[in-house]
Amino acid sequence: MKRWKPFICVVTAAALSISTAAFGSQVTITPLDETHASSQGESNGALITSQGPASNQGGVSQEGPSGDSGTTTVIYGGGESAAETAAAGSGPSADSSQSSDAAAASGTSQSSGTAADSGLSAAASQIAQPTVASEGAVLLNAADGTVLFSKNGDTQFYPASITKLMTALLVAENCSLDDTVVFSATATTNLESGAVAINMTEGDTMTVRQCLYALLLKSANEVGNALAEHVAGSNAAFADMMNAKAAALGCTNTHFANPHGLNDPNHVTTPHDMALIARAAFQNETVRTVASTLSYTLPATKNNPSGLTVTMGHKMLNPDDSRYYPGIIGGKTGYTSKAGNTLVTAAERDGVRLIAVVMKSQSTHYTDTKALLDYGYELAAAGALMGSSRAQAGTSGSGQAQAGTSAAGQAQTGVSGGPGAVTERGWVQDSNGWYYVKDNGTRAAGEWVTVDGSSYWIDDNGYMAKGWRQVDGKWYFLRSNGSMAVNYWEKDEASGKCYYLGSDGVMLTDTMTPDGYYVGSDGAWVE
Repeated sequence: MKRWKPFICVVTAAALSISTAAFGSQVTITPLDETHASSQGESNGALITSQGPASNQGGVSQEGPSGDSGTTTVIYGGGESAAETAAAGSGPSADSSQSSDAAAASGTSQSSGTAADSGLSAAASQIAQPTVASEGAVLLNAADGTVLFSKNGDTQFYPASITKLMTALLVAENCSLDDTVVFSATATTNLESGAVAINMTEGDTMTVRQCLYALLLKSANEVGNALAEHVAGSNAAFADMMNAKAAALGCTNTHFANPHGLNDPNHVTTPHDMALIARAAFQNETVRTVASTLSYTLPATKNNPSGLTVTMGHKMLNPDDSRYYPGIIGGKTGYTSKAGNTLVTAAERDGVRLIAVVMKSQSTHYTDTKALLDYGYELAAAGALMGSSRAQAGTSGSGQAQAGTSAAGQAQTGVSGGPGAVTERGWVQDSNGWYYVKDNGTRAAGEWVTVDGSSYWIDDNGYMAKGWRQVDGKWYFLRSNGSMAVNYWEKDEASGKCYYLGSDGVMLTDTMTPDGYYVGSDGAWVE
């Protein structure tokens, strides 16, 4: 029995999830069906129950929508709640560093800093700032884009292969995953010496899906070229798309020259801009799925007649690695002698999603990232992240409603991003729970609603569900913040049994899970 399995079944270990990497080329990315991606009712005649799949086991969470759980600037702010699934994988550890991409810092490095005074609670203001050795770093609250920590956050650095997050985002937005990508001579030869590659040659083909795994796991540079040509016709035209997208995301100090991050003096970004790009990338389900996968087997090609298994280079995703960090939902590594180590990491715990970016690091990228994330989740625990579900949703009670609480009988409205701040539609909380007001002004009931990439089941009584639900004969698990669990192990505390929720949120039965464990006809892991 694999030694970490008992650990992964512990629900209290910060929403630990399992990779979507299945066997060989059978792995697919499965964005939510249209039935789950709209506000159309689905309950017509459907059996809907809140009892868990284990007989006579309650399995329904009683928690509210909120979960528990250089120049340096520290800022705190408010905004909407993010409610996405935490994902982590179970494959082998690997070292797929990005070879000689090329990059270095431009601009002046600064080292001293101060914390911004933003009216924090006394408890939050006592939280020590992280010590970051990398020359550039930013910690971003993904819910509202608030910068929680910045060291040279607006200084330009060469990004190396973290560039590929932007490439993957544009590909995911502009292509079908089943499109065929044909590798040209230009794509396979337009690389500098030593660049990471998977030995593709002219005339080789892969699907867009397969290319994305090669791009984000192996950091294959010729795959970046081929995808750019597939989308835009040339690297130059694709770079124009990258720059337009960066500007649309609010990036002000970024200029991309290629799709892979190899050496170019005009290929630069900042930690803050990169955090904005990563925030958008990890809101995309396709990118998030690929970037949280530990291993994937590519199909046979001319130079790889038996296929090729690629593994994730980001060590914090791997439960078998000492640098593993529970709650990581994806990331991307980069390295060149000029850029040093660069690292982008997205993590989510109890509905609080953070984006950490470190640039121009000398082998401290993982320790710096851990320090940043630890700091962010300390702030969340202290209630300082006003954009998080923890800070916003709070609990219901009597008396006057405060930020994060709701007085009995008094509604607290929220934005479309999740239970949280004020708007004319979207999430609303009253003394009975959370409900959702659709664009047409009606309340959702007996249906799925999808908000910022996460799906929520609204019971027939009009309130957001939590825990187990059976809809149309299929079991789903709604996490404590209401979001549908995907690619996720859930342990039933009463029975001690573990169940796996697949990429579409449906509990698997009578099959092997993507990480290699068998679940029986009742969905429980067979030990």
